[in-house]
Amino acid sequence: MKQILSVALATVLAGGAVAHEVTVDNCGAPLVFDTQPERLVVHDMNMTDMAFALGLQDKIVGLTGITGWYKTSPEFDTLRGDIPELAPKYPTVENLVAVEPDLFFAGWYYGMKPGGDVTPDTLEPFGIKTMILTESCVHLDKDRPEASMDLLFDDVLRLGKVMHVEDKAEALVSGWKEELAAIQAQTADLPKPRVFLLDGPADAPFTAGKFAIPDAMIAAAGGANVTHDMDTSWGRTSWEAVAASNPEFLVLLDYQTGNGAEDTFKFLQEHPVMSQTDAVKNERWIGLRYEELTPGPANIEAISKMADAMHPGLN
Repeated sequence: MKQILSVALATVLAGGAVAHEVTVDNCGAPLVFDTQPERLVVHDMNMTDMAFALGLQDKIVGLTGITGWYKTSPEFDTLRGDIPELAPKYPTVENLVAVEPDLFFAGWYYGMKPGGDVTPDTLEPFGIKTMILTESCVHLDKDRPEASMDLLFDDVLRLGKVMHVEDKAEALVSGWKEELAAIQAQTADLPKPRVFLLDGPADAPFTAGKFAIPDAMIAAAGGANVTHDMDTSWGRTSWEAVAASNPEFLVLLDYQTGNGAEDTFKFLQEHPVMSQTDAVKNERWIGLRYEELTPGPANIEAISKMADAMHPGLN
């Protein structure tokens, strides 16, 4: 018995290599880890923000999908330090294999496309496991629950469990839930304005349906998403359908290029049907960044911003 205990203790002291199996849900399938991932690649700003919030920088060997679309903040750059970007937009298998990761944190249309070159199946032969952003699961599985803030909470808890920082993840989520409850208490008895989210000027509006986290964010801020009935997460509808719903408030995605959300609002002011809606006529809108409107730590403050803008005099 003493010999067995000595071997176990030596194993722990040698680097904690004792097997500690962890299983998390991955779009309805089990994702099993026999050991803690040591080399992590993360796609997109929102998922990177999750990893940074958990203090995982020392495990991250690369990021993908950051500078090809977004202007980063000084805070993000400071947290990133010297972590390399492997691809400015979607990565290739070669981009990923080159840094020998054991985990890729991405999603469908967040770094991967169904049937594309980079998928969990194409990465598996290289020993790379893929944790899929839960919001994106609906692209392959239509039998998903409507969006709720659990899309953020559960993914942070999953990542914390896999990376063995559960306590930090649970503390973050607990704090966020308290903040969210306080916002919802303020707006609970107020009228719910009709809200439309727009991802930039286009021939057909790209917006958030019932499976995208902004749907839950708008509700949490005390509004009602006019495209809630869209049976998708992110997708396109028609200007006529949006105008017919006569939104009273707009959430405009601000990519921080050019004049961002201001340019989008000018587009709506000049649009033949959207210009006639209450939100445009009354100039009631807010610009929010990409990482505020996709599942990530910035969601909670974004909900607070939306609530303040939707309900003048709230604070």
